[in-house]
Amino acid sequence: MSEKIEIRTTGAPAPARTFSQGVRKGPFVQVSGQGPVDPATSEYLFPGDVAAQTTRTLENVKAIVEAGGATFDDVVMLRVYLTKREDFSIMNDAYGEFVSANTTGDVLPSRTTVFTGLPREEMLVEIDAIAVV
Repeated sequence: MSEKIEIRTTGAPAPARTFSQGVRKGPFVQVSGQGPVDPATSEYLFPGDVAAQTTRTLENVKAIVEAGGATFDDVVMLRVYLTKREDFSIMNDAYGEFVSANTTGDVLPSRTTVFTGLPREEMLVEIDAIAVV
């Protein structure tokens, strides 16, 4: 049985006391939901700008994936949580640019998008991920 290992990096925001930034068990890397937070200051960035929030959030996800010993190419699933349906196409464009720039080959990660409330009012997007090394 493989050990469960906490993933920590200063390249992404510090987690709340109740969860880890990510966890690795065997070949699996699970990234906790990330938002548009500056890792250095812990401030929420880009109020009202879902495209910029999507990119910052994916940068945080990528930092945790890499800290877990994987690459963005190893990501098999991303879940995107949005607060407003009308932000979908803007998020999708920013998401597509980031994923295309950070993957090689023709196989992109799977994705689910959910419309929901998020923990902070200024958050328009939250994203989590699963990678397999």
